[in-house]
Amino acid sequence: MVYNSILLQAGQAGQVGPQYQFWLMILVMMVIFWFFMIRPQAKKQKELKKFREGLKKGDKIVTIGGIYGKIVEVKDTTALIQIDDNVKIKVDKASLVKDFSDSDAIAQK
Repeated sequence: MVYNSILLQAGQAGQVGPQYQFWLMILVMMVIFWFFMIRPQAKKQKELKKFREGLKKGDKIVTIGGIYGKIVEVKDTTALIQIDDNVKIKVDKASLVKDFSDSDAIAQK
């Protein structure tokens, strides 16, 4: 009998504050997760979409596969790129990213 009352008192003494502290901590973790992971990725996707919509003839690009080229013709969902003197390929606009090689060369000088 005495043993049971000691266990009940020990169980009550080990309780952690009010329930709202747990939910507050979960909310803080979610805000931190959004701020450092989801927000930057969404911003990057928005910039990439804007770049792809603004493609024009003569822009230097790189495909996701690593092919460097210059835009020859742009359509709604595709682009014709020139990768050598007389070699042209048709690619999906979703596979194009900006060519930063020229800006890197300028920054190094």
